[in-house]
Order: sequence, then C-alpha cells, then structure tokens
Amino acid sequence: MIELLNNITHKDLRIITRRGAQWGDDRMSAPVTLQEFRRLQADYPIIFQQDEKGAFIPVVLFGLESGENLFLNDSGWDAEYIPLAMQRQPFSIGVQGDEMRIMVEMESKRISQGPDGEAVFLPHGGTTDYIEEINSILSALHEGLQQVPDFIQTLQANDLLESFVLDVERPDGAHSQLLGYYMINEEKLAALSGETVGLLHEAGHLQNIYMSIASLSNLSKLIRWKLAREYPNHA
Repeated sequence: MIELLNNITHKDLRIITRRGAQWGDDRMSAPVTLQEFRRLQADYPIIFQQDEKGAFIPVVLFGLESGENLFLNDSGWDAEYIPLAMQRQPFSIGVQGDEMRIMVEMESKRISQGPDGEAVFLPHGGTTDYIEEINSILSALHEGLQQVPDFIQTLQANDLLESFVLDVERPDGAHSQLLGYYMINEEKLAALSGETVGLLHEAGHLQNIYMSIASLSNLSKLIRWKLAREYPNHA
C-alpha cells in the first residue's frame, strides 16, 4: 500500500538502509537516468528494454534471471555506485495538485518493525537528514527520467537499437539465454555521417552512447559471477 508521507501517520517510521535480498534488493534490473551512465558503466551493463507501454528505457542488469542480483554478497552490495532507482526504495514521487510529494510503500521489506533503521522524522515532527537525502534522490531521478525519451527518440531515429541474445553456457554443457533486451548497434553507429555524429555530440547523446557500449564488457563479469555461484567447486 502506497501512502503519502506525513509526520503524523508516519512519525515513528524507520527505514532499513542496509543492502541485501531480505530487504528487497533481489532484483534483476533497474531503470536508470542518463546522468548516471558515467558512474554506472564501470560496474553494470547498460542496455535497453521496452516498458509496459512499449517505450524503450535504459536499464542496468544486476543478474541474468528474474529475482537475481549478483552484486549482493554477505557484505552488502558489491559496487561503487547503486542506481538511484534502488537508492530511493521504499519511496517514490506522487503528485498532489501541482506539487510533487513523497510517497512511501508501506509493504516494503525496508520498513522497520522495530527500533532498527533510519528515522524519517525528528521527535518534534521535522524531517531528518536521511529523508532530505531521499528527497534529493527522488528529484534527481524524476528530472533525469524526463530526459530519457529524447535520447531514445534519437537512437531510434538513427536505427541504433538492436535486440541481442546473451547465451550462457554452463560447465555441464547446458545453456540458458537472456532475451528481450537491446543494445547499441556499433556497426550502424560507425556508419553514421560526420554531420550526424556532430549533431549527436551537440545534443549530449554521443558520450552516453559510448558509455553504454563500453559497459557491455560487464556482461561477461555477470556470467562469471553466476557460474561461480552455481558451480563453486568447478575449476
């Protein structure tokens, strides 16, 4: 149940900020903003998928099957940067009139059932530094996602998105495939005219295109991690 956050109903609300599957981090992917690409590309594959309305969105992969996050270990989340879409949990943005307000998912695993976790409100009703940081994260995520459609439209206009199949071969010879995702077509990118490339650069899109391409080397890392967990004794 999603509720409008307020200091009366939620005066004692506390949020668990540690990372782990038990707190809802067992997700295969998350949507990302263009402003995050530089930090994301060092750890995650940045690819594209279609949302429920058929629109393409950039996402990062954490695993290779539903409910799998290979970045999670006993120490938490093994990456330098965690995407905003995951940092914000269990909060989201809602609109009340002309104002954007913070909403909270009360069924989230991050809702503390005791004294553990970060307080959202101060004893006198004011907001804590924690929720102020969440507000900043939500604002950055909201503003960033608004810039995604123009980027996607540019990719599609230049026919730069192509579907791909990631084949995972196991030591016993079995195979599994990752389907339904898209990447930048490097051949078509290389074939663009100098004028078109210049326009992509002026629009600020060229750097993000190359960031996405560079990030694909992380797919092999995910495969290694996955096989290492499935076959811990395999040489």
